[in-house]
Amino acid sequence: MELSIKTQTFGNDDQSWLGSEHGTQATETIVLDTSTFTPATHYPEGFFKSGIPLGQITSGGKFGPYDNAASDGREKLVGFLFAAVPAPAVNTLDPAAALFVHGKVRESRLPVAVDAAGKADVAGSIRFV
Repeated sequence: MELSIKTQTFGNDDQSWLGSEHGTQATETIVLDTSTFTPATHYPEGFFKSGIPLGQITSGGKFGPYDNAASDGREKLVGFLFAAVPAPAVNTLDPAAALFVHGKVRESRLPVAVDAAGKADVAGSIRFV
C-alpha cells in the first residue's frame, strides 16, 4: 500500500456523473487493489477514472471494480470512486482513494455501466438519475 504524500498533475477529473453535492462531504477512505482493474477499461489515460463502480474484496478488504460475475466480494456494488486517482506504474502498488457511498448518480455519465443487480445492492443509499 502506497501512502506517501505526492503532488502530481494529471488529466482533468470528470465528476459529471455526480447528480448533486449531497454525499460528497461524507466519502470513505479506501485502498484500491490495482491488480483487479483492467488498464484499457479502468485507467487507459494513466489514472483511475472517478465514477468507477466498486466492490469490496472479501479477503483483505481492498476495493476493486464491481463485477456481478465475480466471486471475491466484488459482485456486490458498495459505491463509486469519488475522485480520479493516478494509477501506479506496476499493479502491485495499491493507492488510497475516496469512496462515494451516498447520494445521486447520473447513470449515463458513469465511465463504466452498472447493471440491475448493482443498482439493487446500493438501493436506499445511491439514487440513479
